[in-house]
Amino acid sequence: MSFRSIAVDGPSGAGKSTMAKRLAEALGFIYVDTGAIYRTLGLLACRQGVAPDDAAAVTALLPDADIRLRYGSDGLQHMYLGSEDVTESIRRPEISKYASSVSAIPAVRAFLLNMQRDLARTHDVIMDGRDIGTVVLPAADVKIFLTASAEDRARRRHAELAAKGLPDCYETVLADIIERDRKDTTRAAAPLQQAEDAIAVDTTGLSLQESFDALLETIRRKLGQ
Repeated sequence: MSFRSIAVDGPSGAGKSTMAKRLAEALGFIYVDTGAIYRTLGLLACRQGVAPDDAAAVTALLPDADIRLRYGSDGLQHMYLGSEDVTESIRRPEISKYASSVSAIPAVRAFLLNMQRDLARTHDVIMDGRDIGTVVLPAADVKIFLTASAEDRARRRHAELAAKGLPDCYETVLADIIERDRKDTTRAAAPLQQAEDAIAVDTTGLSLQESFDALLETIRRKLGQ
């Protein structure tokens, strides 16, 4: 049986996770949030007191890192460290910074690569991240590069944090977005870039529904649906 895969790449705060979840439901695919996998390793490093940019120390955590991805009764992806569901814990702002640093370590990316590819071998998947179309699933049936202006992404992230009771000033969120972009596009291991055969979708100024409609139409057209 042949399975189909959709890669959604783009910078932090572009709405990849939100869009990919809705698209997976509409298309009958499973959604794989690869950023959550890196966040889980970042959480482990944080709890172990390991500096996220200490490549040797982070790499030393990998052999015993019990990171699992499961789908709950709600149909959503849940991340586990051992038996603990850390799906909410990994969304804290400080863990975002850990994830950005640990994801730049080549040994980390190699360690998690097979976990991601195995899901695509056994399911129809829509997978989002930074290097899905370029590294993880270079033969994906559809590749999307989802982006928006840094200011637009910061406004969305600011609203999301406020809704979760984790307020931060807009200027701080914008500065974090810009710095994350710099790190993601300049790192040596699998830097953020648009795959040559990816379709660019810029959602600056679009509502959630407008963004979703544009993506769904693009993907269905590409899949011949």
